[in-house]
Amino acid sequence: QVQLEESGGGPVQAGESLRLSCVVSGYITSTYCMGWFRQAPGKEREGVATITSDGRTSYADSVKGRFTISRENADNTLYLQMNKLKPEDTGIYYCAADDVGESLPAQGWVAYVATFTNRGRGTQVTVSS
Repeated sequence: QVQLEESGGGPVQAGESLRLSCVVSGYITSTYCMGWFRQAPGKEREGVATITSDGRTSYADSVKGRFTISRENADNTLYLQMNKLKPEDTGIYYCAADDVGESLPAQGWVAYVATFTNRGRGTQVTVSS
């Protein structure tokens, strides 16, 4: 069983930065993809970013150039560096992981991360203008 626990959320002003962390425990194989999705009040879940075990990343168009996903395999920690935050980035951010096998969609896994089997409880990010 894979467990994930997020941290690092909070209230910030537009233009500021936050770094989210996600500690992953359990059995993770080389075919696991990890990532982040978010959900704003009244809106559907939105994939934000993903990273495979060999470092291939994919991002939502809305965060490209502002957010960076990374993972530290040595301590099983996933990060999301969020720069130039906007009010529309407000929401609960969830860390997620799943065994995706050897395949890789053309656009990466970001469109699917919100459906990954394993997810954390989320951390709130609030960006005010």
